[in-house]
Formats: sequence, C-alpha cells, structure tokens
Amino acid sequence: MQVVKDMEGKQALFLDRDGVINVDYDYVSCPEQIEFVDGIFDLCRHARSLDYLIFVVTNQSGIGRGYYTEDDFERLMNWMKKIFQDQDCPIAQVYFCPYHPTKGMGQYQRESNWRKPKPGMILAAAEDFKLNLKTSVLVGDRSRDIEAGQAAGVGCNLFYAQKTLPNLSVVPTAVVTNLSQVQIYLNLCYT
Repeated sequence: MQVVKDMEGKQALFLDRDGVINVDYDYVSCPEQIEFVDGIFDLCRHARSLDYLIFVVTNQSGIGRGYYTEDDFERLMNWMKKIFQDQDCPIAQVYFCPYHPTKGMGQYQRESNWRKPKPGMILAAAEDFKLNLKTSVLVGDRSRDIEAGQAAGVGCNLFYAQKTLPNLSVVPTAVVTNLSQVQIYLNLCYT
C-alpha cells in the first residue's frame, strides 16, 4: 500500500490562516494578536496521524498595504510553526501572497497568480512537495479559498462557517461548523 501511495503523491491538508487557524482580527502581525481557533491542533494532529502534510495558504495584503512587513510576517509564522511543532503537528510550509491589485503599495500593487481565488500557492505546494491534490483537503472561511482549491484541483474543499453561512459564489464539497467535522473528510479522503 505504501508504494502505491508514494507513486500517487502525498496528501495535503491546506489551511487558510486568518479565520481557520486563528481568529480573524484583521491584519494580525504579531503573536500577541493570535487567538487559535478551537480544535485546530486536534485537527492537525489527526491529519498527521493519517500522514497528511499540513500547509498554510494565506493572502496577506496587509504587507502590500503597508500595515506590516514581510519580516513581521515571517517572525509571526516562525513563532506559529514552533507552536504547531510543539503540538506534534508540524506545518510543512507556509505559502503567502503579499500582493493586492488595487490596494497594494509600490511593488505590492499588482495581480498575482498566488492571490486567492487564484490557485498559485496550492499549485506551488503541489510541485514543491509532489502532492496528490485529488486526495487532498482544503479548509477555508471565504469563497476565495474554495475557489482556489477548486481551481487547483483539490479533491475536497470545505467551507468553515463559524457563525452564519454567507452567500457563497461557489459550491464547496461541504460546510463544516467546527473543525472536528473536518476529521471525517480527512478519513474519507485518506488513501
């Protein structure tokens, strides 16, 4: 079984950051602003027990808008990666897009294939880590997350609705209201 799995590629759990990993307080840039979403570590430990690699794919237009720097973002994510490592669910890689087509400043004001809803971050992860996107899972709290997953060919795209379900411009694989429900889909997609 392991030989077949290796030939097909590794499975991934793609997580949006703000709103899925941590509470979205708008333009979070330092550890003091982080409040982890209930169940995120249990979800990620379960994913690791099934040999999923964990990836963060996050738009970070706060960099482009000048609210914080790429160095600030890197420091925060290094801190966050250490927390996940200590929780026995390491993050394989963080992919981020600092660009915004209209609100970015200077070099950051541009279109980018990495900015969700475009699939660039996910496709880069797939290439870098030889992933099987068809058996991978994405969890996002915005339509653009689901659109990016679908455009990349991720097999299971879950919309995390903590409160009320907004009008979605796309149809996700399913809507989950707590992160423990994601574990069911990880089990179903596991090969």
